[in-house]
Amino acid sequence: MSNALADLLQEIIDIESVSGNEQALADLVEARLSALPHLSLTRDGDCIVARTGLGRAERVVIAGHLDTVPVLDNLPSRLVSRPEGDVVWGRGACDMKGGVAVMLTLAEELTAPSRDITWIFYDHEEVEAARNGLGRLARNRPGLIVADFAILMEPTSARIEGGCQGTIRVELHASGTAAHSARAWMGHNAIHDLAPALDVLARYTSEEIEVEGLVFREGLNAVGVSGGVATNMIPPSATLTVNYRFAPDKTSEQALARLAHWFDGFEMVVTDVSPAARPGLDRSLAREFVASVGVGAGPKYGWTDVARFSELGVPAVNFGPGDPSYAHRADEFCPVADLETCAGGLRRFFQQS
Repeated sequence: MSNALADLLQEIIDIESVSGNEQALADLVEARLSALPHLSLTRDGDCIVARTGLGRAERVVIAGHLDTVPVLDNLPSRLVSRPEGDVVWGRGACDMKGGVAVMLTLAEELTAPSRDITWIFYDHEEVEAARNGLGRLARNRPGLIVADFAILMEPTSARIEGGCQGTIRVELHASGTAAHSARAWMGHNAIHDLAPALDVLARYTSEEIEVEGLVFREGLNAVGVSGGVATNMIPPSATLTVNYRFAPDKTSEQALARLAHWFDGFEMVVTDVSPAARPGLDRSLAREFVASVGVGAGPKYGWTDVARFSELGVPAVNFGPGDPSYAHRADEFCPVADLETCAGGLRRFFQQS
């Protein structure tokens, strides 16, 4: 099975699917699943939904995105032997075609699972939220994502990560008066006016916050600064971009209120808001899943689409092959052992009736 999973992963990787170019890979998924009698298929753009309809008491969604970030001389894929075990190398191996390979294999294999399953292979995850295929599906066909529990197969090194951080980006604007830099007293330097905000950021200490037994670490950082017209001119305007990664003990509104407090006195423009998701590990299905996989659960650092399920009242976890620290890197890879670990954990959770 490990060889079969690795071969399938290479086949999937070699179908380039940078965001906006998912059609060929979506066609492959549709072709492989459409003839299977235990699944009913729906296609929404380049999002493929395959569902069992066995009348089980519980339904679980398993979701993964088909798209990748742009290629960086990392196609075609390669199977590489390393002392610690074989890995599949190539764009998307980690984020997250390894998860897609596991999903596609088990969607074909699990013909009579103990719980009904909805498999969602979706597009446009690696770009702005407005184009996200899972979000589009929730708007167009909300009934297709109703479930008691959801598993998002983002890379987690084959461990369970509960919930996710929320993220907010804001721009702090300062206004000044242009003047020749030789006569600076005749103008007002907008960049200098950002100093109080930079001081807040420099003095900030990351907070560790426990939510449902998992400890999330928050972050507040400057991620961009711009201003100035010419090197002999006092800048009449300046902008500081700040990113706040917040724990799921807060709503987006509460996180925004903290930013407004920290940067009181600044003109603040919100450019992006994505809510956090609580782990949901206190739910019975989540506990059963953790027990079936046989590993402990930790927090998810970063934002994932588990937040979309959380907003719908569906508890969700992240569980997928590949080390997330290699996501988007030119040398990203997925250990073959992770593929089998994830497939084995899901098989145990859905032991066939």
